[in-house]
Amino acid sequence: MNKQKKMTVGLLVLALVAMLLTACGGGSNTSSGNGGAGEITVGSKNFTENMLLALMMAELIEAKTDIKVKRQVNLGGSNVAWSALKNDEIQLYPEYTGTVVANYYQEETGNSAESLARTRELLTEDDLVFLEPFGINNTYTLAVTRETAEQHNLLTFSDLAKVSEDMVLGVEFEFLDRDDGFPGIQKLYGMNFKQQKGMDHGIMYQSIANGETDVTNAYATDAQIKVHDLVILQDDKEFFPPYDGGPIIRQDTLDNYPELEEVLNQMSGLISDEEMQKLNADVDVEGLKEEEVARQFLIEKGLIEG
Repeated sequence: MNKQKKMTVGLLVLALVAMLLTACGGGSNTSSGNGGAGEITVGSKNFTENMLLALMMAELIEAKTDIKVKRQVNLGGSNVAWSALKNDEIQLYPEYTGTVVANYYQEETGNSAESLARTRELLTEDDLVFLEPFGINNTYTLAVTRETAEQHNLLTFSDLAKVSEDMVLGVEFEFLDRDDGFPGIQKLYGMNFKQQKGMDHGIMYQSIANGETDVTNAYATDAQIKVHDLVILQDDKEFFPPYDGGPIIRQDTLDNYPELEEVLNQMSGLISDEEMQKLNADVDVEGLKEEEVARQFLIEKGLIEG
């Protein structure tokens, strides 16, 4: 082979190597190395709150970076979203500390600070990261009407225990039997209600609104709490585990896009339980679109432009 042919072959080889290197770096989780454009996928579970939080994250990322964001909301339950994250089908989604510790790693939760620390520690096993919490704690709680709270001066579970024998408890069937439901509360707080009614989630709030029951179980950010103007009582002995919401993201995604941590942490402490109740109600009761509600909230908070 003559010298000219050797040079031609060498150039072809170099070109092929360059093409292969480019192809290897062309996935959805690829960074340009200087914060440049790429693409990631944000997922969510299959309920309104989680979808709203995911859409907020997507909007914020697109507004603050050059990264393109695919939205795969309403994937399914917790295990579906968790598997999608670990399999790199999505790169981040909104999660809750109590779910991570108790459901995914089958460990005991502590208070909010302890559960957050344990969440972060456990996630390192799977190269995942839990960023700063949003501010909401979507935990189980007990709720009463405002009239009942004012009449009996109820602020805490302990306050309720003192007058529980004159009240009717109306909760989900499952809540009546689970150790982490009413039996556990009864043992810790000494609550003994006049009557205990099990019912479907869909009629719980209607029953308390109609005066058929006096106390119900709820999630702290339920839209129906806002709709029926219920008062959430404080779990003063911390029976229920915390479910502080925040972004959970793959470590390799943060390695590729380090700017995401600062961007997503702008949502740290952004949303109170009461604000989340309203946002959920805007969708579930008022019929507004999740995308519209999520975007408008970020505009009102000054995080993105209208």
